[in-house]
Amino acid sequence: MHDDADLPGARDLRDTRGLSEGPGFPYERLRRFPDVEAPNLQAWDATDQLLAERGIAEAAQRSLEGREIAVVGDAYGAISLRLAAAGLTGVRVHEDLVTGREAMARNALALGLNGVQRQCELDRELLDGARLVLLQLPRGLAELEEIADAVARWAAPDVVVVAGGRVKHMTLAMNGVLGACFREVRAELAVRKSRLIVAEGQLGVPERPRFPVASVHDDVGLTLCAHGGAFAGERLDLGTRFLLGFLGRIPEGAAVDLGCGTGALAAAYALAHPGASVVATDRSAAAARSARATMDANGIADRVVVEYDDAASSREAGSADVVLLNPPFHLGASVHAGAALKLIDAGARLLRPGGELWTVYNSHLDYRRQLEESVGPTSVEGRSRKFTVTRSVRRIPTA
Repeated sequence: MHDDADLPGARDLRDTRGLSEGPGFPYERLRRFPDVEAPNLQAWDATDQLLAERGIAEAAQRSLEGREIAVVGDAYGAISLRLAAAGLTGVRVHEDLVTGREAMARNALALGLNGVQRQCELDRELLDGARLVLLQLPRGLAELEEIADAVARWAAPDVVVVAGGRVKHMTLAMNGVLGACFREVRAELAVRKSRLIVAEGQLGVPERPRFPVASVHDDVGLTLCAHGGAFAGERLDLGTRFLLGFLGRIPEGAAVDLGCGTGALAAAYALAHPGASVVATDRSAAAARSARATMDANGIADRVVVEYDDAASSREAGSADVVLLNPPFHLGASVHAGAALKLIDAGARLLRPGGELWTVYNSHLDYRRQLEESVGPTSVEGRSRKFTVTRSVRRIPTA
């Protein structure tokens, strides 16, 4: 991020920080569960606090009711629950991850604030009539572009967007993305390594939203579609591309693409095995929406079931012959193996005895030991300079 002096419209708010955590609001009681929990992973940060306190101040200054406020990217409820504790109920919230939504519900119940905010998708229901939007800035510019378009398209004419992020993850390009949809965009000086950007004055938007975007990949015979928040967008992830080279070795049967992203593995498997039943599942709403669009684009929407779920938790144990997995190695901005290990365990649960888990991962991570322990005998089927593909066979329980 550039120095404060490089940011147009930057102004100092040190006299109104409002970061005292509010009178008695127990941020420390917020949990990430059922998302991965670890000592280096926290359920809130200074940006959440800054956005919440600014939201309370804006609501008081403009006499806003909770139903006129929308919150986007409230991972575990730190923003919307703080608003609720201040009497701003009926706030509409969009959180992409199903694990985040469940954690927010659990946190609300624990704090006696359940039922006072409403979870919505990124659409008109979330933003119709909203006069204040509080946004945890996403890492990707495409996701920010889709959010900015949605706000400009559906929110009230006098809407004010207050977007915040950790300084180390912010760039001036974010100002440009917001500036394509709003007449005035101003950045404020950093507070506790977080910064707010304020946007207002909607500009015209195209008749139809740009997302999902689509790209044809003739080399693998796929069209991929992506909403802004989907990993790798409409591009074919390099790890997925490498795993697709082994498609001819993967047996036909009931298959699950676990953590499907835009659905490339599920679509390719379904096209290669017309008689197979295929499920694509992801905990990201943007990914699930993208995967559905991918199946439509490839003419296989009637043969591939796309589910929005945490590690296929709604699927019966032993119901799959094949599991396809390209696990993530990040949790938000943190490098952490927890999500990958959770998906490996999920793959083991889903497979029938003798079923196969085909995994691709960055070679330096070396998940083979975990695959052996959780699933069964694991062989390296291929290795490139960057990626390793393994085949794990679900062990048959001994009597």
